[in-house]
Amino acid sequence: MNVISIVGHSGAGKTTLVEKLIVELCTRGVKVATLKHAHHKVVLDTPGKDSYRYKAVGALMSMLVTRDALQLVADVQEEREPEQLAQRFLGEADLVLAEGFSLCATPKIEVLRRACGKPPRCAIEDGLLALVTDMDEVYPQLRHFALDDIGGIVDFMQGRR
Repeated sequence: MNVISIVGHSGAGKTTLVEKLIVELCTRGVKVATLKHAHHKVVLDTPGKDSYRYKAVGALMSMLVTRDALQLVADVQEEREPEQLAQRFLGEADLVLAEGFSLCATPKIEVLRRACGKPPRCAIEDGLLALVTDMDEVYPQLRHFALDDIGGIVDFMQGRR
């Protein structure tokens, strides 16, 4: 399974880029799934509800399934690589865009904007493939894409397969 992490500092535009990439990929017939890494604690289930109660008494995982959607809640004993998560839970997808996961070994495209005033989050040896940036001077040996070059970024990602 093809997994690419979209990384960058908070406020750089990762989520907006991922949204635009999903739209473009879907118009090209690609089945896309996403993974999002959060650095803060997030409540994934509502206390008192059935799936919460099942987890509270020891279920390894609990899945809520409706006619239109599903949600899986599972405890994490250790950090998981995006590829492991994609293989286990997102098998129907052609491509998985993982937002964040900057410390994992996954191939990465970094969103880096001058207005954020921060250095790159990742180095080339971290698996950095390309930059979506307005900073030509950063890693000139890598491919650079403008923030609005969605077609070019998708062409690049599809050319990696």
